[in-house]
Amino acid sequence: MNKPVLDVKDVPSFGQLVTLSLQHLFAMFGATILVPYLVGLSPAMALISSGLGTIAFLIVTKWQVPAYLGSSFAFITPIIAAKAAGGPGAAMIGSFLAGLVYGIVALAIKKAGYRWIMNLLPPIVVGPVIIVIGLGLANVAVSMAMNGPDGKYSLTHFSVAVVTLAATIMFSILSRGMFSLVPVLMGIIVGYVYALAVGVVDLSGVAKAKWLEMPDFLLPFVHYDVRVTLDIVLLMVPVAIVTLSEHIGHQLVLSKVVGRDYIKEPGLHRSIFGDGLATMISALIGGPPKTTYGENIGVLAITRVYSVYVLAGAAVLAIAFGFLGKVTALISSIPTPVMGGVSILLFGIIASSGLRMLVDSKIDFGDKRNLVISSVILVIGIGDAVVKVSEQFEVHGMALAAITGIVLNLILPGRPKVSDSVFEQKHDVA
Repeated sequence: MNKPVLDVKDVPSFGQLVTLSLQHLFAMFGATILVPYLVGLSPAMALISSGLGTIAFLIVTKWQVPAYLGSSFAFITPIIAAKAAGGPGAAMIGSFLAGLVYGIVALAIKKAGYRWIMNLLPPIVVGPVIIVIGLGLANVAVSMAMNGPDGKYSLTHFSVAVVTLAATIMFSILSRGMFSLVPVLMGIIVGYVYALAVGVVDLSGVAKAKWLEMPDFLLPFVHYDVRVTLDIVLLMVPVAIVTLSEHIGHQLVLSKVVGRDYIKEPGLHRSIFGDGLATMISALIGGPPKTTYGENIGVLAITRVYSVYVLAGAAVLAIAFGFLGKVTALISSIPTPVMGGVSILLFGIIASSGLRMLVDSKIDFGDKRNLVISSVILVIGIGDAVVKVSEQFEVHGMALAAITGIVLNLILPGRPKVSDSVFEQKHDVA
């Protein structure tokens, strides 16, 4: 670890605080607003809930873990399915329950240690499930990129997606410093400018919007009735399997970047509970589920500024942005093919990160056990297989794939032992 410019508890000057917090805001911005854009939630609520969730996380982890929490891509398909089944309120109830699972897991880790969860979620299970998340969304990205508002193929709209994708790739590969950390945001900006030039942007909403405006909160008992059903539980809760593994990986990477063992102090149970609390807070106000962001860990690694006050500053800025009507309207005016262009790369990266987990963990596919587990997960997940016992009991797609993978890993002979030192496991920033 290089010597930090600002350590975890160091207080930056006002100028440093504003500049460095903006860097973190920009790093998470593109991905965080993409999720609500895809599932039909408010981008403003995504920003506000990410800020509130990050502050809650920092408090729970005793202001020791410099992490930012943004919208989780793992919940995109389940949220869409939950909304189709019971409206936005059903998606929020499912998100809250998923966050509650985090709390239960955190309590179990506090009482029994963390090795049991590593046995439950080894790379041979988590890697293919992550691949399913990315490839399962491929049709969504391509449809957004190719089709116009009428749902039919449009060469003009497709050209917007291609320009956006090309710009995002160029910033990802060729840029240096902070620009290399915000390729999604830069790709959206370039795509938006091109979309303006070819006339597919509607700015009327921006002109009508006020500078200060109340965002679209989605509150339980106010905007929807709270009713927990088995189908909502089965749609949303199993996704926590994937995001828990993602969380553990990020904590390991963050520990190496900052030079502190966050698994032991403040403890994995605290960081998992903080992540779950952020998701529950988000669900209570109408935002998507939360997860720690690899993009912001990348900012920490490059700047060597680990101050939790900088992350808190980014959270405050995100909350403020959510109440700026002009900003929200500008986000809403981003054409669908622009988001489709960046989605092609982002969803592919999600799938590739699953492959990378398998490669880094040195999974031997000459071993029939590994081949069977990964093959079954991939086909069940991407094929959107369904187990439907009744109208009230249904498990499908990614949730069914994850559950099947866990069961196969537990019952098939030859299961490898988890290393005594969790730091010997290889994890990378997603």
